[in-house]
Amino acid sequence: MSEKVVIEDFKPFVGVSCEPTATGCLLKHIGIELSEPMIFGLGEGLGYIFWNMKTMNFPFLGGRIKQDLLTENIARNLNLRLEVRETSSAKKAWNNVKTSIDAGIPVGVKLDSYYLDYFSDKFHFAGHYVAMYGYDDESVYLIDTQKQGGKVKTSLESFEAARNAKGPMSSRNLSFMIHNDGKDYNLQNVIIKAIRDNASDYLNPPIKNIGCKGILKTSVEVKKWFKSSKDVKNDFKTTAMLMEDAGTGGALFRNLYKDFLKECYEILLIKELREAYLAFEEIATLWTRVSTLFDCAGETEEIGCINDASEILVDLSEKERRAMEGLSRLKTR
Repeated sequence: MSEKVVIEDFKPFVGVSCEPTATGCLLKHIGIELSEPMIFGLGEGLGYIFWNMKTMNFPFLGGRIKQDLLTENIARNLNLRLEVRETSSAKKAWNNVKTSIDAGIPVGVKLDSYYLDYFSDKFHFAGHYVAMYGYDDESVYLIDTQKQGGKVKTSLESFEAARNAKGPMSSRNLSFMIHNDGKDYNLQNVIIKAIRDNASDYLNPPIKNIGCKGILKTSVEVKKWFKSSKDVKNDFKTTAMLMEDAGTGGALFRNLYKDFLKECYEILLIKELREAYLAFEEIATLWTRVSTLFDCAGETEEIGCINDASEILVDLSEKERRAMEGLSRLKTR
């Protein structure tokens, strides 16, 4: 007899970015409905990193904080209990998610998107998140981003391979649940705290390839990268795609943060929030311009596009520094 277990009252969260989408599903199931920008912002999600390792084909430009931290932050800020499970055993990993689904609790899962049957862009990314809400003898039922189809399913074999993958950003079959133990929170105070904490972390990076210093470093390194690249077309067209379309919400997550600040201003009516929203509106436009120039560099293989992008990155470093310094000084109401 075939086995099929699906959480009947599960309602999917619709989102463009993977971790906020997965976490949004879990929050929605316990009665907390927030917009995707609010999830991203309360999770203190904005960041920047220029990451270049010899084992990588080309440098990586990231626009958010380290994987896993966003969900940890939002659980802490909303007084929720986050239960995280990791194991090197594929059998135990399956039992971890199966028992949760059997109990009617959806699960967040971190995995390498390359192995998922339905995934449209086939490249290794082991920092991808989905929400799991069911399974049968052959498949796992998941919620992914809008671009990847929202409600989807993948084979048990592909799910196991994706969860057990090794490499940058990977974890040991990580899964997580969010529990509401009835502890209250003040949304207005949480907003201010999350913004200030995010700004403080952004402005005080441990190394120079993170935050606004990292953007400035990128303005120099991108020229070296172009000159040393063995495949300019692939490097820069892929990077442009990752910046705009790979679950960032566009403009390397700046669109999400801009919308978060706008929503916060509408709730709190603090003029500094409106000023920051307007600053990030311009910042987001400039990041999209950078990605367009990267795509141009890949298409034409002309360094002029990179030189133009480099100049904008210098400007972006300063604009983001000023905006985040203003946000770091917000007063608790």
